[in-house]
Order: sequence, then C-alpha cells, then structure tokens
Amino acid sequence: MESRTIGNRTVSAIGLGGMPMSIEGRPERERSIDTIHAALDAGVTFIDTADAYHLEAGEVGHNEELIAEALGSYGHDTSHVLVATKGGHLRPGDGSWTLNGDPEYLKEAAKASLARLGGDAIGLYQFHRPDPAVPYADSIGALKDLLDEGVLELAGISNASIAQIDEAHEILGGSLVSVQNQFSPRFLSSRSELEHSAALGLAFLPWSPLGGISNAGELASSHAAFAEVAESRGVSPYQVTLAWELSLAPSVIPIPGASRPASITDSAKAADLQLTPEDIATIEASLVGS
Repeated sequence: MESRTIGNRTVSAIGLGGMPMSIEGRPERERSIDTIHAALDAGVTFIDTADAYHLEAGEVGHNEELIAEALGSYGHDTSHVLVATKGGHLRPGDGSWTLNGDPEYLKEAAKASLARLGGDAIGLYQFHRPDPAVPYADSIGALKDLLDEGVLELAGISNASIAQIDEAHEILGGSLVSVQNQFSPRFLSSRSELEHSAALGLAFLPWSPLGGISNAGELASSHAAFAEVAESRGVSPYQVTLAWELSLAPSVIPIPGASRPASITDSAKAADLQLTPEDIATIEASLVGS
C-alpha cells in the first residue's frame, strides 16, 4: 500500500476511523475487532480515535479500549501502527457534545487516554475541537507541555481554521504535525485548510471523507462523476472518492470510518488506485459550484 508521513512516522495512505464502532448503531464488539483486524490485514497502519467516541456517560474511551484490544489480539507485530486519539470534545451521555479546552483538563484527558491505549506515549494526540470559553493558545499550550513531559510523541489539531492552524504552528513549531478537519465531496469548505496545511508540511486528515455515516450510501447518486469514474475503472465510488482526495496533496491521509471488515477492505484499495488526469478533471468539473 502507498505510504505517507505524519511527522516522523510513515503510515498507510488510507487510515481507519474508529468512531462508527463506538457510537449510535455500533456493531457487536466481535465485529468491531474483526473490522480492525481486517484493516491491519489490508495494510492500514494509521487508526484514528478519540476519548469521546462512546455512547453512555460511563464509557468514556470506549473506542480507545476497543482499538487497544484489537491490536493486542491481532497476533502479529503492531508496533508500526500509529494510533491517533483526541481530547477536548465530550459526550455527557445524553446524545449531545460539549467542549472543554481547559489546559489542565486536556492534560488529565491525555494521560487517561494513554492508560487506555497502553504504551509509553500516545503516538499522535490532537486537540479535538476549539473551546470558545478558553483561549486557543492556552489549549495548544497544554499539548506543548504534554510533549515536553513525554506523554505524547506527536501533536495535532482538529476542526481548525487557517488562523488556528497558524497559531498552533507558532506555538508548537515543528512539533505540530497534523490537521484533522471534515472534508468530502459534500463538504468542501475545508479545502483552503487542506491547502494551507500542505504548504506548512502538515498532514491533513479528512474526517468523514465519504460524507459521513448517514450520507456515504448516497455518494454515487449525489455525485455522479465519482460513480462514472468508478464504473469506468471497475471499482467502487468510495475508492474513487478517497483516491481523488489523495490526489489533492501528498500530505492528505483520509480516515474513512468503518464498522464492517468489507468496508475498510474496499476503502484501503484506494491507496493504490491511480486516477488519470482525465478522471480528476471529470471529478473537479463536477464539483465547481458545490
């Protein structure tokens, strides 16, 4: 599988988003473990999670624990797998999402995540979402402290504007390695952040790269160009979508969510799907004005 880099780590060009395995509609634990194992079998070496990927208030870190269990039970060496988690976005257990960018909270949350994931340090830790009640610099400062303490190997940010990317870059310098924003054919407004991240040498990690859990199934009908290219290449529209995103910059690493082995196995093939200039032109023309 094609590889890309996040900081000083080499990872697969397609990652696995763990959220669908832990929130509403999540599958049985055994199927989730099988899905993670299928990702590893397909060559995926980058897995994304967060402490907020859970349902009930008492199960914070559900997805982190699931991933740790799957890696531990895989039966092969997984030391090369980079697990990224996030903190600062919470689920009280009533279906809502809340924010907490307080530096002390973030430090406690990161250490709790490390305990769930295991190991000496978190491979990549990202500030999940800006908290309007806390100065952004203060939240990013917590990541710097965690890096200095050795709790984190790498640091990143999520759901960030260009101004916030620049602010985090100024504070963390070369220690900032990634930006994780929503980006897909139906959500193109982060393209400027994608391009800005690429210019700074930061990995850009599109979340919901296929349009989100409830919209991925409508990809082909909503964006005919992807279906057209997929039919001509004999692959799924999902592979074409991910391959198009990979073509936008060498720093892009999509992280499609999955809760079935077949889904991530198909998505992983996008890393080796080379779209022609004509394919890309067809897709780009269809997105003008979207």
